[in-house]
Amino acid sequence: MVAVSGDEWAEGRSPLERSVFLSQLLLAGATLVLSAIAVIVEPVILASPLLFAGIIGIFGVTGLAAGVPWRRLSKMWIILLPVLDIVAIALIRQDQPMIGATLLFVFPCIWMSMHFGFWGAVTSVVLPAILSWGGEALRYSGATFDTTILPRLGIVPFVLAFVAVTVLTTTRRAAAQRALLTQQAGLFEQALQSSRRQKQTLDELFNAVDFGVIGFDGRGKVNLINRAQRELFAPFGIAVGAVLPAVVYREDRTTPYEEYDRPFQRALRGETIDRETAWFGEPGEVQTAILTSSRPVVDEKGSYDGGVIVFRDITSELKAIKARDDLVASVSHELRTPLTSIVGYTELALDDDIPDTTRAMLEVTSRNADRMLGIVADLLSAASDSAHALSMAFAPCDLAEIVRDGIESITPVASITHVSFTIDRLQPLVVDADGFRMRQVIDNILSNAVKYNVQSGRITVWLGTNADGLAELRVHDTGRGMTSAEQTHLFDRFYRADSVRNSAVHGTGLGLSISRDIVHQHGGELRLESARGKGTTAIMTLPRPHTETTETTGTAEEHE
Repeated sequence: MVAVSGDEWAEGRSPLERSVFLSQLLLAGATLVLSAIAVIVEPVILASPLLFAGIIGIFGVTGLAAGVPWRRLSKMWIILLPVLDIVAIALIRQDQPMIGATLLFVFPCIWMSMHFGFWGAVTSVVLPAILSWGGEALRYSGATFDTTILPRLGIVPFVLAFVAVTVLTTTRRAAAQRALLTQQAGLFEQALQSSRRQKQTLDELFNAVDFGVIGFDGRGKVNLINRAQRELFAPFGIAVGAVLPAVVYREDRTTPYEEYDRPFQRALRGETIDRETAWFGEPGEVQTAILTSSRPVVDEKGSYDGGVIVFRDITSELKAIKARDDLVASVSHELRTPLTSIVGYTELALDDDIPDTTRAMLEVTSRNADRMLGIVADLLSAASDSAHALSMAFAPCDLAEIVRDGIESITPVASITHVSFTIDRLQPLVVDADGFRMRQVIDNILSNAVKYNVQSGRITVWLGTNADGLAELRVHDTGRGMTSAEQTHLFDRFYRADSVRNSAVHGTGLGLSISRDIVHQHGGELRLESARGKGTTAIMTLPRPHTETTETTGTAEEHE
């Protein structure tokens, strides 16, 4: 026979069976204590058959509570246990009313009120009352009834009713609270699972991107480093526990940052960093250009609570830009030499006695060669310094004459694709400007109108004074037009729209950028209005001298 411990017994039982046994065990324990006291006070008391039967009945019910697999039976069978307990307690009370066995009714009363609802509570009150009153009736059958016991008989159901109502109310309140807690726990579990999914998604997202991300709390402790960040700085032999190289260099690649001025240290202080370039790696060795940006994080009170810093390797981009600028500079240098020869020999030819028709053609050649030299110089300047300023020589000049010369110069090119010009208005306007630069701008506008036009297209030119008293040139073409996305980058250096990059239309992507810089240096504005499939309108405005009388014979709005 193998002995089984209490823990082993409990492990093999369901929660329902453990609850049944523990509820019964309380009554069995109380009965055992009461019996022991009674025996100590009066040893012969156990000789009473009813008392002995009641005690044995309670212990027998305890055995049933421990041995029967209640999880396999209906819950209504369990109520037999407290009912049998009440009967057993009634036997004990009937035999020995003075030992306080009536108090034992409280245990089945609590059990039935707690687990069997309203009708269980009613039964736990009514059944003990009936058995108690019936027992007293049997006790005084054929004898004079002792009226002094009436208060004692009346208090039993009253006390049991109070206990039943209290337990029932408490149980229902506890059940409601338990249901609420279960609901809240379910919501909390859902929120927790959602939070875990979001965290997992963010972790996967951070590890999937190709730029480094470092997150830190308000005390400067790093709490997030993604995969790209570790791979980005792995070649620099970062020590264990460190997140950045020991030395970081400025854009000249040789001057180290001071400790307090490093981008990461500034980010730890809560500063905002926007696209600052730093070089990692020792001078003379392999270095990496890192574009750094950071943003602070604030809590619900608006206090600093950490931040995030992003690193992106732009070494390849900088190398590509340098290679492009070197190519532009090289090509421009190669163009300058033959152009200089063309200009020189053309001037020598013009000094000779030649026919007028030949002289006119050579003069056109000379003017265009001079313009080409200026454009080559601008290309060299743009390649060497993106923030360059073009040299200007301001003098009074007539915009109408410049526009007319530009149209005359571009007409042979336009005739190849049968593009025609319509001069809607060409008002003589004298402005204080660099005539050479203005011709460069107008040539670029007219050239674009021809290059990006359709076969047999049309170009409308209007020059006059607008409603604000400014000199305004409008050149509208019937070309393919541009999307809104393309228009946002029109004035970026070396930008060419996707729709023309792979077409037969050639260009450097510098014309509009240089033209706008020229117009800005004249105090004016250059903009484009376009819609896909509806052509493009280039609009240039320039200030006019205050001493000049403004003609008001028409405005741009009247000729659209």
